[in-house]
Amino acid sequence: MRRSSGGTQLSSVDTAEPVHTPVSSALAKKEKAPRRRRGGLSIQSKLLIMLLAVSLVSSVIIGVIGYINGRESLREAAIDQLTTIRELRVGELESAMKGVQDGVALDSRNLSAQTASRAINAGWDDLQNRELTPEQLAELETYYSDTFNPALAANSGGTYSDAAFIPDSNAGKWAQYHFTAQFADFDEALTINDGFDGTPYSAATAQYGDYLTRLVGTVGYEDLLLFNVDGDVVYTAYKGVDLGTNVLDGPFRESALADAYRTVIATNSVATVETTDFERWIPSLNAPTMWVLSPVGNDSEITGVLAAQVPIAQINDVMTGEERWKEQGLGDTGEVYLVGPDHLMRSVSRVLLEGPEEYAERAIAMGTDPDTAARIVEVDGTVLLQPVNTISVENALKGETGNSISTGYLGGENITAYSPVEVDGLNWVAVARIDTSEAFAPVVEFTRTLILWLVGIMLVVSLLSLLLAQVFTRPIKKLVDAVRRVAGGDLAVQVPVGSRDEIGDLGSAFNDMASSLRIKQELIDEQQVENAKLMHTLMPENVARRYKEGEETISEEHDNVSVVFAELVGFEEYADDLSGDRETSLLNSLMRGFDEAATKAGVEKVRSLRGGYLASSGLIVPRVDNVRRAVDFAKEMRAVIKRFNSQNGTEIDIRAGVDTGTVTSGLVARTSLAYDLWGDAVSLAYRVRSVTGQPGIYVTQAVRDRLQDSVTFARAGTVELRGTAQNVWRIE
Repeated sequence: MRRSSGGTQLSSVDTAEPVHTPVSSALAKKEKAPRRRRGGLSIQSKLLIMLLAVSLVSSVIIGVIGYINGRESLREAAIDQLTTIRELRVGELESAMKGVQDGVALDSRNLSAQTASRAINAGWDDLQNRELTPEQLAELETYYSDTFNPALAANSGGTYSDAAFIPDSNAGKWAQYHFTAQFADFDEALTINDGFDGTPYSAATAQYGDYLTRLVGTVGYEDLLLFNVDGDVVYTAYKGVDLGTNVLDGPFRESALADAYRTVIATNSVATVETTDFERWIPSLNAPTMWVLSPVGNDSEITGVLAAQVPIAQINDVMTGEERWKEQGLGDTGEVYLVGPDHLMRSVSRVLLEGPEEYAERAIAMGTDPDTAARIVEVDGTVLLQPVNTISVENALKGETGNSISTGYLGGENITAYSPVEVDGLNWVAVARIDTSEAFAPVVEFTRTLILWLVGIMLVVSLLSLLLAQVFTRPIKKLVDAVRRVAGGDLAVQVPVGSRDEIGDLGSAFNDMASSLRIKQELIDEQQVENAKLMHTLMPENVARRYKEGEETISEEHDNVSVVFAELVGFEEYADDLSGDRETSLLNSLMRGFDEAATKAGVEKVRSLRGGYLASSGLIVPRVDNVRRAVDFAKEMRAVIKRFNSQNGTEIDIRAGVDTGTVTSGLVARTSLAYDLWGDAVSLAYRVRSVTGQPGIYVTQAVRDRLQDSVTFARAGTVELRGTAQNVWRIE
């Protein structure tokens, strides 16, 4: 009877923990509970986002790379085209000027020019001995006061005296009276070379003037001047007021033409060619004029100098491409122009030719004097009038060749290609420019096209991604539905496995899991029947039923609790010969010793049995060192037994099991309100104490791991809990 009683108590500890709420009941409750909607994105949405992100990012990266490369290529192409046009224009200009220079050099050295020079010079010397009558001189002054000076003032804005340009020499006055003052029309003057005064000079000009004027007509010179070696202008094709003047001491002695004449005469070589920059030439009514000069004569004698006036129109035709800008790749805003060292233009502006009013507005807006802008529009030319102070001109005047994006001379952002012009005697630079908005229009169009393509690709990718996401997630949705059916208690559900990929593997794994759950549920159901039978042996049927349903039960789970289960060894044999009172007295003495040891060690007593003792550490009062306290308590129990043996002459001992982990405590059953402790830690503590059958203190692996540095252990064997082998150690 005593052993049966003890066994019953021990069985209650061993079997109390495994009793759980049935799985079927849990599934039923879960099925009744409303399903909470999952927050966040679905797999289909995530997959769609992933596909879209990868595709769109790739498209954007490719588009950006293409845009950068395409933009740079188009920009470089625009700049290269502008540079090529500038090179063509400059090459054509240099070739044209070289042709003029070579032509003047040849014309000045041929026999006709030499013969004409000697004859006209001889006639000029004869005129030095002839004087005008007072009436003739008055007529010459009247020509200046009534005809030339008013026209000059209208073009130059200055005022001049009537005698300002009348030569000092007799020959000069004679020539101007009989030639210059007789013609109000330049074109008429070009055709008449005879002064009809019977002088050798008129005879010479009548004889050789036709040759000289033919050079103007055939070659295209604006005018042609013939000097003698003394600096006198002995002949001009248009018989202007420069006829008869002396460039060494006359009214035009400070002109670029006079400087070039001095240079040519000083070389004393018929191979010399000198070119002047544009200057305002009063005999041409203050119009911009440039000259090419070369000595007349041969290697043995120089008789004079031939000066050809280069027409502005010839230079403008070269720089404007005869105003065919579009056909030559300059679009609607491009042009090529020349600038001199004074930062003034040496060729006409395209904007002026195409829109004088727009030109004036833009020029004034950029700081050009309004009077200058008005004069430019009036004369329809920008040579020596329009200032150009741009970065491109500055760099080119330094001898540099290159391109830039900068503000143009009329405002606005321009692409420019610039370089010096290599013409002897000139310090010009050429600038080709075009508005950036036009030059980079292909870049803008390319960008627009690229964006449209990217948008189209994004739309196609979005549709494909949506379709692929649905295809990929369709098996997953079927699997989710099957999982929900299992969660609802249908353990017989299976999903079709139609693919040989990870989704197929997942379906197979689910089917295996569902089959395993079904088998385990059957085993659990069988175990529940056995548990119900066992429970009915421990408590009344109605209490077991209510406990099974979870009613009238108060319980609490505790983590990190150490459990000590001690069993007396040898007390049964010793008590067989004792009376009931004596046995109870001795047993109570032992239990009091255990209780005192528990209090001393800081261990909580759970309950005492006739043949054993159950205690815990860290249950009521959480303790960091609960494992150490539990082991110390077990050791102290053996000390209590040792003292008991010495006092009573007995040979009693204990087998104690110690484990640590999670336990559950509570009040079980309403009628008796028995306080109990259960859980894996309790079960292990109960089981490890009997692993060898010998007295001693036995601990689990978890206890050894916590105390291996302070306590000596010896391996005692293993026990199995929930299908897992647990090592058991004995404290030495």
